[in-house]
Amino acid sequence: MENLKTKLGKRIKSLRKSRNITQERLAEIINMDITSLSKIETGRNYPQPETLEKISKALNLDISRMFTFKTPATNQDYVEAIKQNIQAMENDTQKLEML
Repeated sequence: MENLKTKLGKRIKSLRKSRNITQERLAEIINMDITSLSKIETGRNYPQPETLEKISKALNLDISRMFTFKTPATNQDYVEAIKQNIQAMENDTQKLEML
């Protein structure tokens, strides 16, 4: 299970990418070095509250959206979720065939 730091980092990265903003550009907009932003996006560091506010403004979204983890954060997460659903359907089909 992912911890909050990792989930938040992935969410920020996903939101940034969905707006076609590079990591370099976001770092520049929020006046942060790229290494620090990378550490946030990879879940190695928690962002400071002021940094969260800057990121939300730069991405033009309410800060609470960064903490919405109901949906997979990356394309790979979507692929994994689809695979799991397919596997579950295959298992259900096999169980029905046994009946």
